[in-house]
Amino acid sequence: SGLLARFQTSAPTIRTLPSSNSLSQNIPSSLWNLGRLNHVAIAVPDLEKAQLFYKDVLGAQVSETVALPEHGVYTVFVELGNTKLELLHPLGEKSPIASFLQKNKTGGMHHICIEVDDIKAAMTELKEKKIRILSDEPKIGAHGKPVIFLHPKDCHGVLVELEQA
Repeated sequence: SGLLARFQTSAPTIRTLPSSNSLSQNIPSSLWNLGRLNHVAIAVPDLEKAQLFYKDVLGAQVSETVALPEHGVYTVFVELGNTKLELLHPLGEKSPIASFLQKNKTGGMHHICIEVDDIKAAMTELKEKKIRILSDEPKIGAHGKPVIFLHPKDCHGVLVELEQA
């Protein structure tokens, strides 16, 4: 009975969360909806080495390198089934990735990208909520769709990219 008593006293307490109805009552309706995680972007100092790692070591499907001069980056996408990784490398000295790599010599996570169903409505509402957007208008991103970036200081230290779904 001593062993049984120990099991009974060490059992975890199970807490239930409030129903989704009570949570959603406090959330105002919006003219736009957040979608799925599109990708996680990783700045890399050596794009070819990073491509080979994901392709040859991990066996992932890896895209060709694409230059995006408007954003100052080279991009490579790594397919993961449920999302993608975007490998970023500087295109020119004024690239935001070049300055990121000066501070993070070995590279690292740069931003996350989440899809939205209406990027213009998202911009309007986020500005009303005092979230800084890093451009006045959306730019065309790596997938050929409009994107905006939200200031990391307004997003708990994370650079967030929103992409029109």
